Amino acid sequence: MHLKVGRPPTLRVQGALAPMVHPAMRPEDLKSLAEQVMSPRQVKEFAENKEADFAIGVPGIGRFRVNVYQQRGTIAYALRSIPYQTSTVSELNLPKVVEDIAMRPRGLVLVTGITGSGKSTALAAIIQHINEMRRANIITIEDPIEFLHRDINCHINQREVGTDTGSFSQALRRVLRQDPDVILLGEIRDLDTLDTALKAADTGHLVFSTLHTTDATQTINRVLSFYPPHQQAEVRFSLSSALAAIISLRLVPRKDKAGRVPACEVLINTASVRDNIRDMTKSLNIPDLIKEGTVQYGMQSFDQSLMGWYTKGIISYENAVFYATSPSEFALRIQGVASSSDTSWDAFQADANS
Repeated sequence: MHLKVGRPPTLRVQGALAPMVHPAMRPEDLKSLAEQVMSPRQVKEFAENKEADFAIGVPGIGRFRVNVYQQRGTIAYALRSIPYQTSTVSELNLPKVVEDIAMRPRGLVLVTGITGSGKSTALAAIIQHINEMRRANIITIEDPIEFLHRDINCHINQREVGTDTGSFSQALRRVLRQDPDVILLGEIRDLDTLDTALKAADTGHLVFSTLHTTDATQTINRVLSFYPPHQQAEVRFSLSSALAAIISLRLVPRKDKAGRVPACEVLINTASVRDNIRDMTKSLNIPDLIKEGTVQYGMQSFDQSLMGWYTKGIISYENAVFYATSPSEFALRIQGVASSSDTSWDAFQADANS
């Protein structure tokens, strides 16, 4: 929900904005709302920074992630509804390999995508799977805490920046002393956070976090870009050792019913991927490595994921091409113009051929 002066409350429904039948919001309405939902600390933060992030729970209604900011001298809001009940990996229509990634003993797993692509929801489902299948100590560092997890088989500690710890860097400096098996960082925002995440993954912990990148190749490039040129060789080696997997998401409207499904690109850090990340003399060749690892490791590209949804009749041809990484190649493949030696698409086109 978006709230701003001079406009009625506006909802984002299945990716599209829809204004509500409601009078336009007045400055005093939004100021009054701020007084009701913000704590004194948040009011102080907003006064200093002209924006604030936090989460609230409304009994009988639900839980919400809130961003309050100032525009043209007035208060505005972006509120996101957070389900009390965490969905499972299968309920979110994520590929089965995501459950295998969740059960890895160590390594850095990055869940990426643009804003609103389902990163937080996917991470919550992964933590839920670990909670049900392992006996581990899970520590999350979030700003703010979004999904609330109750202990099932795991011991889960959720720490909110500003409430339970002073900052991400402060929490990360001490997290390895808290005996974690699994660490979740709400988002990698700076070099210190990334550096600690890599070290934690390299010393035997399973670390999850998010980045605002569009696919696996851009994710690796973004991680490398955090470091100055003279450290590139060192960080390439460190990343190639610590990385476990990259899961990238795009939400695509369904055609069979209301809702959206995730197109999901999955990169597993195999020996070939490690060699490609380490070798500074070669450019990244992630799309071809994903294609090579489709059958053996369960990797998949965005276009393969879209093909799977299209052949099942879940998404339209227009949306499949629109969200494809290589629209022209995708269209040709649907028309049957493709190399007969390329078997990496067979599983995704099985429904169409049957």
